[in-house]
Amino acid sequence: MVRLIDKVGKVAMLASALLLASCSQTPDRGAQRTDFNIGWSIYAGWMPWPYAQQAGIVKKWADKYGIKINVVQVNDYVESINQYTAGKFDGVTVTNMDALTIPAAGGKDSSAIIVGDYSNGNDGILLRGADQMRAIKGQQVYLVELSVSHYLLARGLETAGLKPTDVKAVNTSDADIVGAFGSPQAKAVVAWNPQLSVMKNQPGVAQVFSSAQIPGEILDLMVVDTATLKANPNLGKALTGIWYETVSLMQRQDAQGRAARAAMAKLAGSTPESFESQLSTTHLYTDPKAAVSATSNPALIKTMTQVRNFSFSKGLFKGASSADAVGIAFPGGKTLGDPQRVTLRFDESFMKLAADGKL
Repeated sequence: MVRLIDKVGKVAMLASALLLASCSQTPDRGAQRTDFNIGWSIYAGWMPWPYAQQAGIVKKWADKYGIKINVVQVNDYVESINQYTAGKFDGVTVTNMDALTIPAAGGKDSSAIIVGDYSNGNDGILLRGADQMRAIKGQQVYLVELSVSHYLLARGLETAGLKPTDVKAVNTSDADIVGAFGSPQAKAVVAWNPQLSVMKNQPGVAQVFSSAQIPGEILDLMVVDTATLKANPNLGKALTGIWYETVSLMQRQDAQGRAARAAMAKLAGSTPESFESQLSTTHLYTDPKAAVSATSNPALIKTMTQVRNFSFSKGLFKGASSADAVGIAFPGGKTLGDPQRVTLRFDESFMKLAADGKL
């Protein structure tokens, strides 16, 4: 995992300049509104969102609170986060690390209102022609740089006694990664489902490390702009209602549940069988009480400490002098980093409303 620090600096400065330019043209996020846009990209744990829109569940909950919610697909995952950061979306599906290193590190105050799941094997490292992690040494590794794939690679290298300098990262978008790994020179890749399952089934390919070996460290979230949420709490209530109604439906083992999962598979471009396999490696928090417990657990602070220290070590905090530069707030008033510069908040209040039957 090699990324030159001077290159990171130049990319970060360019991204910051573009962000400032784009944000200057966005409406006041603290205003009361009735129309909202939520971005999503294809991943097993996020497929409930487009299905909910297709099935009328989004409209049902939006109507309940007198608002309109547009659920918008973005084919490239990192681009969906960039568009959220620039103000095009009011919320976005994102992992804990990427919420920290892109919007939060860029100064955009964001609230994680739904901890939907953690990857329990949905992210993995694949090698062609080898079945041991140590064989990755000296390889070019195709992955989405500055994403959780970076983090997974680092954790995998640790288990094999290897250093980041033992491999060379090749930045590849999630939309292009399957094609890139199909080239003859590609021997190593880090990816998430559904792309991971497609590549894992290729001849001579073995999975040598996965998120199942670090359970709870790669979280999948619904993150909403904090100012928008404060001015429009009904958006948080509607999104939470949508989520729990949909995941409750998809857990059912009757014909309706199977039909919902088959529809999600189709939306993801997968077969029902492949999608069921992806769900088996996704630890969904279907019970809001479990999600509240996980969000309030001190283990989350430990996880985010690991994530932010890794992110800072890779220069992902855009010129910050320490990992404390980006503040992270947790339930109960606990804060990691600078309490005066909190830009990522784990807000369990909406999940608690769901747990208490008060939505």
